Amino acid sequence: MWTPELKPGPAPLYERLVQSIAGDIRSGTLAPGMRLPPHRELAFRLGVSVGSVTRAYTEAERRGLLVAHVGRGSFVRTNASPVPDIPTTERGVARLTNAGPRGAGAIDLRCNTPPPVSLMQDLNEALMALMARGALDPAVHYIQGTGLAPVRQAASLWIRNAYGLEVDAANLVQCNGGQHAIALAFSSFCGPGDTILCESSTFYGARMAAEHLGLKLHGLPMDEEGILPEALDRAVTETGSRLLFTLPTLHNPTTRTMSLQRREAIAAIARSHDLTILEDDAYYAYSRRPPQLASLAPERTLYLVSLSKGICPGLRVAFLALPPGLARERLMRGVRAFGYCPPALGALVFEEWVREGRIDDIAQAIQKEAASRWKMAHQALGPLMTPPGADHSPHGFLPMQALEAERVTTRLLRAGVEVTPPDAALVSRDADTGLRLCFGAPESQAELGEALTIITEVIAGHGRADRDGIV
Repeated sequence: MWTPELKPGPAPLYERLVQSIAGDIRSGTLAPGMRLPPHRELAFRLGVSVGSVTRAYTEAERRGLLVAHVGRGSFVRTNASPVPDIPTTERGVARLTNAGPRGAGAIDLRCNTPPPVSLMQDLNEALMALMARGALDPAVHYIQGTGLAPVRQAASLWIRNAYGLEVDAANLVQCNGGQHAIALAFSSFCGPGDTILCESSTFYGARMAAEHLGLKLHGLPMDEEGILPEALDRAVTETGSRLLFTLPTLHNPTTRTMSLQRREAIAAIARSHDLTILEDDAYYAYSRRPPQLASLAPERTLYLVSLSKGICPGLRVAFLALPPGLARERLMRGVRAFGYCPPALGALVFEEWVREGRIDDIAQAIQKEAASRWKMAHQALGPLMTPPGADHSPHGFLPMQALEAERVTTRLLRAGVEVTPPDAALVSRDADTGLRLCFGAPESQAELGEALTIITEVIAGHGRADRDGIV
């Protein structure tokens, strides 16, 4: 009888099971029309929860790998064809078949993006202005590894105005999005087998980067303000780590924000151990403008800002602000190794938006929409959500036990709502568990409202998911 091989890695357990199903279909181990083991039987054989198997089977069916028949089981599709590991999605909604009662597809709350505002006119005007000035030529050529000088000057101005932080343009490195910046920093300051310290749950992209580079993540215990200083102090000595990766403002996924006192304590410990800090400030735009670690320990903090969460994810523009005097040879070798140079077109659009002041208008429109969506979520879910460390947040966190989070995720999927897999962000066993909801992903407030209604019903135990299959 078929038993899948679950390969190790940072991907959620259900996702690794889907990958195993897809691989065995491609290899012929699972033949067209073959019946898969029942959920409980396979869960027992693999030593995992039934919810994980149900989630995997449902996802595999949606990707066109399986077909399920009530009362008969799940079967390999007779016309199955290779599909990507990540389903193709449109903005905010995964266009899928057989994905719950909505018919058109599941409402996707997985992707932590800014809420949608119209940017096409702004993009068109920026491109026309660049063309009129004859400034588009760099978009079709290789550029210097640190990025175009005018773009870095614009970034310095933007960071000062939007983040309240003075950064010399000469100390900025343009990156191809925040994910590229994280991988670049990890590979430049750590070697294979090294340990990177981080929160007990962290940005999934950082987990992916560490896994790919052969690095270990060591999760640090948190309280309502983030990393516990005494845990950091102890872990530096125990692990020998030289790098701390942290999201101190509206932490992803828990939405916690460090106080000034906590930031000062973290900075002091880093200084006492000569620890380098990589501060990912992706959500600063949604916050109450707390002082950055980069302002408290400028000599050892790499500061990461990106357009992805507060302006426009599709431009793929981010900046690493380096400590003054940092030897950057390894970092620049990484730039060459990972892409030779950053792309120029999105960066030129960013520069034009800064030049014309449009970037402030775009940011304000996004913040206004994000605040409205947060208010909707708070009204619907109220005390179920962890209060964020800001007036509003693009994502919310529903704390709950790991097994219950898994079950709720499966029920939501059946009811037509997708959320981030509960174990996607976990680094250590003592991490706070629960569900992250991304409020910016749905196309409209009406769609978000529908998702929030479903979530409320499912958690209350009388949602549509619980009635599926009843005759």
